[in-house]
Amino acid sequence: MDKKPFYITTTLPYINAEPHIGFAMEIIRADVLARYKKLQGYDVFFNTGTDEHGKKIWESAQKAGIETKIFADGLSEKFKQLQSKLDLYNDIAFIRTTDESHIKSAQDFWKVVDANGYIYKDTYQAKYCVGCELEKTDSELVDGKCPIHPDRDIELINEENYFFKFSEFTQPLLDYYESNKDFVRPDFRFHEIQSFVSKGLQDFPISRLKEKMPWGISVPGDDTQVMYVWFDALVNYVSTLGWPKGASFEKFWEQGQTVQFAGKDNLRQQSAMWQAMLMAAGISPTDTIVINGFLNGPDGRKMSKSLGNVLSPDEVLKVVPVDALRFFLIHDVSSFEDSPISLEQITNSYTAHLVNGIGNLTNRIVKMASSYDVSVVLPSPEEVWSDTEFVSQEYRDGFESFVPQKSLHYLFKEIRELDSFITKEQPFKKIKTDEAAAKEDVARLILNLWYIAVLLEPFMPSTSEKIQEIVLRRELPEDPIFPRLEQVI
Repeated sequence: MDKKPFYITTTLPYINAEPHIGFAMEIIRADVLARYKKLQGYDVFFNTGTDEHGKKIWESAQKAGIETKIFADGLSEKFKQLQSKLDLYNDIAFIRTTDESHIKSAQDFWKVVDANGYIYKDTYQAKYCVGCELEKTDSELVDGKCPIHPDRDIELINEENYFFKFSEFTQPLLDYYESNKDFVRPDFRFHEIQSFVSKGLQDFPISRLKEKMPWGISVPGDDTQVMYVWFDALVNYVSTLGWPKGASFEKFWEQGQTVQFAGKDNLRQQSAMWQAMLMAAGISPTDTIVINGFLNGPDGRKMSKSLGNVLSPDEVLKVVPVDALRFFLIHDVSSFEDSPISLEQITNSYTAHLVNGIGNLTNRIVKMASSYDVSVVLPSPEEVWSDTEFVSQEYRDGFESFVPQKSLHYLFKEIRELDSFITKEQPFKKIKTDEAAAKEDVARLILNLWYIAVLLEPFMPSTSEKIQEIVLRRELPEDPIFPRLEQVI
């Protein structure tokens, strides 16, 4: 039987600076879901990459005194390296918006939308935030500044550009929202975009004059203009599938389930602008948009490359193993609300839940199993995943509702219960008076630890593999699964 197709994508990070922890959170959360779906038997297409056009990148390259493409190459590679650093799904499609295949798809997309009557030329006068690469209304500004990029001056634009007839999609979008109540997760973000669209949409520019901003994809048929970065970048979600002619597009976009992860500053672009563009091109809308909250730095503000208050994945990984970072970003960070983050919080979580939690529990159980010569017939990982009795609905619901935090909390509740069982039954004492009962207790512990190890795979793949190997061999490694930190950060 053919596997069900499942398509998942992150946004493409804008490469005007090196990767920070906010994007690490987004791609790890997408990775956890991609791994879960693959383990459930789906054929998974996982997309990420880098957004490389626009004025902000052009300015950054000029400031650095580097040719723009060379500047983009260097930073794009740093984002690509996250695949190994964060122990991501081993079959990720990594797309760059400077790829020739993407450029061609973006131009083909423009042509289709234009042929369908949704593009026209007009004079563009607006207040523009280069940091967001978006037009801003007076009501969106605070003291004349963009609240997300208060370090940047608002740019006044007055030029002739091409426009997308966004206004014609007010009702089609509202109709789509009405018939797809779970289109945006969480529901309060869904109501937010519904409210925004219901007020009526305004056409928006989709090109810039090349003489003022040369770093972009040329508009088909008009070499004096380049595509507006948002129009170009959003097309990546289908260009990565080979649109318009690729077999992967039909399989994963048209026939499969499509899920896009994004931050809350991308709500409008992903769930309104992009969906209208898809409709204009005659393409089915996305099935689900998952909107994450922001990570706030020590100053209480959203971590931002432009503000310089970021924590990088590299900084964290110098202190704790990658599975500790993966664990923290799922277990300790809110799925949808803003959350504070610091290196101290991560190390405290590491010690409490991994060193003293699953790491210590594994040591206790395997040591007893080895000492008391207890062996258990263990089901294969495939059998574990199909065991609906043990793999509780609570665990599955976390994934199906796009809140894997619930699934991970469930597993660590099970871990605490196993610790409590050891404390209550004390098989290490019982072995002296009732050997059969003690061995029965340990066998139960081994089996439960095995199931937990298998179910940890989407979250902490390396830890899952290590514990499975330890349980199978009934032998503790020389080095602990989670070494204690040498000092308090």
